[in-house]
Amino acid sequence: MALYSDKVMDHFRNPRNVGTIEDPSGVGEVGNTACGDIMKIYLKINDEEIIEDVKFETFGCGSAIASSSMATELIKGKHVSEAMELTNKAVAEALDGLPAHKMHCSVLAEEAIQAALEDYKSKKAQ
Repeated sequence: MALYSDKVMDHFRNPRNVGTIEDPSGVGEVGNTACGDIMKIYLKINDEEIIEDVKFETFGCGSAIASSSMATELIKGKHVSEAMELTNKAVAEALDGLPAHKMHCSVLAEEAIQAALEDYKSKKAQ
């Protein structure tokens, strides 16, 4: 059996939603000092609190890039409240699984999205 699923390889080789967003509604950046992975998520949220666009920049391994790509796909077009419920398990399952020693990559994706949503909420509250 291969270490990585076809979906992980696809999202690593052809990541979706890479880049930045000018004037984002929210930005979340998280890192894991143990492995050196850094993820930055940018959100563009409309007045109905729908995530119109989401982009990411990830410095890290293939699993980190695949997790970022899949996580952005899972929340694009969703309401903020739905996106808040995204879990690392959902990201890993959508990728048809990650090796145990790479599950922290899906956790980073969840944390980066949560951080971007928190940033959005704090900007909105001002």
